Amino acid sequence: MRKRLVAAALAALAAGALTTPAAAQAPRPLTTVSVLAHGSKAGTAVVSGQNAPGTRLDVGGVHTASAHTLQIDYQVQQTGYWCGPAATRIALSARISPPSQSTLAAQLGTTVNGTDHISQVTGVLNANLGTGWYETKEMPNDPPTQAQRDLLWYDIVLDIDHNYPLVANIVAPPGNQPPGYPSDQTIYHYFTVIGYDDANRTVLIADPASFSGNQIYWLSFDQLATLIPPKGYSA
Repeated sequence: MRKRLVAAALAALAAGALTTPAAAQAPRPLTTVSVLAHGSKAGTAVVSGQNAPGTRLDVGGVHTASAHTLQIDYQVQQTGYWCGPAATRIALSARISPPSQSTLAAQLGTTVNGTDHISQVTGVLNANLGTGWYETKEMPNDPPTQAQRDLLWYDIVLDIDHNYPLVANIVAPPGNQPPGYPSDQTIYHYFTVIGYDDANRTVLIADPASFSGNQIYWLSFDQLATLIPPKGYSA
């Protein structure tokens, strides 16, 4: 199904007429916190806090004319090397009651050295959902080509509009880091993309590292596109 949608939508994109079907309905957790698009009259565009590792933060979705964010069950990664399991769990939580981080770490083959490759995340997402939706997308060029950037934005919109968060494997060196990251280190990491704002060309990140308390935050699409190379993402 996904490949048919991709082929049809890429043709529409080339013709300047991209549209996507309505999103599937997400399972709703018991408690929600609204995450609002940039420019919303109702309030802020950033949700962050100081949750201890393993505690829950239920984040509620919103869909406006230009923005779409998903409802997920956020958790801080429970060890320094479980960003892959935690990001995978966040993605799964938009659709199902997800396994624990420890269960996902076992499924992913995560060790004290982390989760080796984004393809392991893709396989575990599909195995738990039973949909075959997710594919591994490599971004080996640094900086990425325009074609890779276009595909990344298209994948974000397609996946979010169908209630599938993306998981990205990133490399964040000093001088190009999301908010709160240690500025003197290159961080190899996994986080989850749970929304987009087309008007502002931004993406909503659920970051299991919680660096300086930054857990759910908006990031420019341009920066996201520079953080993924030479790794990849599951979409």
